[in-house]
This record gives sequence, structure tokens and C-alpha cells, in this order.
Amino acid sequence: MTAPGTAGFAVVVTPGDRRAVLFAEACRSCGLPEPRIVPWTDVLRGGDLGFGLGFGSGELVRIDSPGEDAEADALLRGPGDPTRVGGGARWYRTFTAALGRIGAAASAAGARIAGDIDDIAVMFDKRPSHARMRAAGVPVPPALPGVRDYASLRDAMADAGERRVFVKPAHGSSASGVVALQTAPGGRIRAITSAATTPDGLRNSLRVRTYLGEPEIASLIDALAPDGLHVERWVPKASIGGRTFDLRVVVIGGEPTHAVVRTSRHPMTNLHLGGTRGDLEAVRRALGADGWDEAMDVCARAAACFPGSPMVGVDLLVLNRMRGFAVCEVNAFGDLLPRLTGLPGGAAEGVDTYTAQVRAVLAESGAHA
Repeated sequence: MTAPGTAGFAVVVTPGDRRAVLFAEACRSCGLPEPRIVPWTDVLRGGDLGFGLGFGSGELVRIDSPGEDAEADALLRGPGDPTRVGGGARWYRTFTAALGRIGAAASAAGARIAGDIDDIAVMFDKRPSHARMRAAGVPVPPALPGVRDYASLRDAMADAGERRVFVKPAHGSSASGVVALQTAPGGRIRAITSAATTPDGLRNSLRVRTYLGEPEIASLIDALAPDGLHVERWVPKASIGGRTFDLRVVVIGGEPTHAVVRTSRHPMTNLHLGGTRGDLEAVRRALGADGWDEAMDVCARAAACFPGSPMVGVDLLVLNRMRGFAVCEVNAFGDLLPRLTGLPGGAAEGVDTYTAQVRAVLAESGAHA
């Protein structure tokens, strides 16, 4: 990534979104001009980005998340309740087409993209993302291929000898539609998910719930299947303080710079689903120096699978009894961690994820913040 010219940054984001606010603060703190906001809604309507919205020569274009804007969601998935689960395949087609327009417009205007749009596209499809990391030797949970519906899921589980799996929408985020499925002898089955079954279809809920009836679980999986599924072994996670946990690690310029512990009493550790931030130092002590170094190395190797991306958010599973690691997700927009400062002794010590990224741009150009 090269430094922005006199035009500074243009950020494709939802105006007023917390990401836009935090990135603007980072630019100001580093002595850069206020970034220019390009609304995702304008991009998704197909505006003439090269001229009508005016990417400028020398401008560095940062692509950020569309966020939770209802208008952008309707343009991506089609009209409907923003809380609905599903529509991921249409979302992905619309999103990747928009990425292509941004890239073409930036090139035509002499602007530059901060990152690689093909990397972003792969990270938003769990199937090639998982396959890319696996091929590179990054530890990932084994995947069960060929799952098209509930019946093929049960067949795949039987063939692989798996009783516990995570069923994930191929293009989902924020645990939307994710199902932790467990079977047991005697035909017992249990599904844990934040997807709520309503008369109007599946809806995202802030409450994780458990389903025990096979007809209801089969209906749930079959409702998710048309958008594509990615299924992985449910690997046992380590616990600390009586709660299971994983790590979100932000890798900037190839270096793990920020880490947060996410703990929970249920399989989903997402903070918006009741997960809480845990004690990072306690995790580091439990892993020991060698274990922590190995964890960070795994995250760096995962990020290296996306070499055009200056920032990758890595979701790292610490396996039961602190014995090993596995990467369960990578995130193109995984840097929204307000108030979290960088790891002690690292390049981002004392600053947030956005300031660290701006500083990295300046350092690459030989400038100084």
C-alpha cells in the first residue's frame, strides 16, 4: 500500500458509521487531511465513480464495510427486513460487482486502491477462503464438502464420522445463520444458533437459542442452503475462567498488531451475541511464551494467504487444553475494535487499529506521523 497523495484518502463506507468516524480520527491524529467519504449507497446504485463521484488522481481509496445501513442492505440483498437471514448469494454477487466498479473507476481516475479487491472477494466466500488457507498449510478445521441441504449434511457427517459441526452460510458475517449442530446416539440432535424461526422466515436475533426437534432443525438448514453452505468440524475450544474463548487478531502489514479475547458460555463468541472481552494477559500466561508466539505465527500465515490485503482480521481458535490452534475465519473488515490498543512491544503499541493502518501507509512512503 502506498501513501495517499495530496488528495488524501477516499473511504467507501456508510456515512456516520463508526468505522468512518474512527478512521477520520486516525487520519487527523497522523496529520493527514480529513478523508473524503464515498457512500456505499452511491456505489451500489452504479454511479459514475470515475467522474460523477470524483475519485481524484493520487487519492488512496480505502474500501470499508457497508455496515448495518438498511438502504445499503436493500441494494445488496433486495428489499426486505434488514434482520432477515438469507440473501447471501445475491448480496455477494452485488458486492463483488461493486468492488469491480470501484477498482475500474479508481484506475481510470489515477486513484489507488488500499488493498486487493480479489482478496476481499475471496474472504467473503468461506469456501475458497478455507481452501486457500488449507492449501498453504494454515491449520483450519476440516471441512465437509458437498453439503446442499439437511439430508446431504447428515450423509456428509456420517461419511466423515462427525457428530459435531458448524454449518455456516458461505457469505455470512456476524454469525448470521451460523448453526452449531450436534448429534448423539438414539437419534438425539441439537442445533444452537442466533437465527429465530418466525412466521415470516428466519430472523437474526441477539439471543442464542437451542432447537431440539429434527423436523425444525432440518427446516432451518434447508432454509439456509440455497445461498450456499460451508460446513466444518466443530473443534473443542479451550476455556479460561469457566468460559470458552477464541481470539480476534488483527494483522497489519503482515504483523499481528492487535488481539482481543472473546469469551462465551455458548458456541458463538461474537460480542453482539452476549460474548464478552476476556483477559488477554491471562490467555498469554496460559499459553506460555512459545504458545503465544505460535498463535501469532498462525495468524500471520493466515493473513499471508491474502498478500494484497494490508489488513486481515483473523479469528483464531485455541484448542482444548491450549493444545494447538485453528483459523476458523478471516475478515476483510475485521478491524472494528474500538478502544483496543496494539500489543505491547509491537509496531502498534498504544494506538488503535485505524491509526496503526494509517501509520503503516506513512511508514511505507518514508513519511512520518
